[in-house]
Amino acid sequence: MIQIDEDKLLAAYTRGMDEFLKLLTDTYLDCVNNDLSAENMDKLNGYQHALLAYRFLQEEVNHGGFVQLIQNGYGGYVFDNPTAKALKLFGALETAKIIYKAAEIYRAHREELERETTDDEFMAMYADFEEFDELEEAYFLIEEEETACIARFVKKNIEDFVDSIR
Repeated sequence: MIQIDEDKLLAAYTRGMDEFLKLLTDTYLDCVNNDLSAENMDKLNGYQHALLAYRFLQEEVNHGGFVQLIQNGYGGYVFDNPTAKALKLFGALETAKIIYKAAEIYRAHREELERETTDDEFMAMYADFEEFDELEEAYFLIEEEETACIARFVKKNIEDFVDSIR
């Protein structure tokens, strides 16, 4: 059960959309002991999973692109679940489009993208999968605005993202 103090929610929202969403997703990660698995997936609802998937997308793409997202084990979580559909519902239409396009590349090359690699092989993947570059650039241009849309949706529909506010 996801419970958050009302004061913490308000303080995080006041500090900005990133802090607000981070408070929520940190709480989700605490709920699953920082280790999503088949055994604990049911501790979060679909909205919570979608928001957590967005956090992983945001962090990984900003630090190393889609190749890093996939190599760090989040490809299936982001692309095999209805993340893009949920983000459309949240108002992040352009991010959803980018996820749909990235998912096509991911599915076409999943085995190669998910294989264990050395550091050199990992770095070579950026050249091998340059088709992600355009998507990453598009994401960087819209990230702030789309994150703001998501934060507004979450605030307006907080009961879908938090089970209990204390």
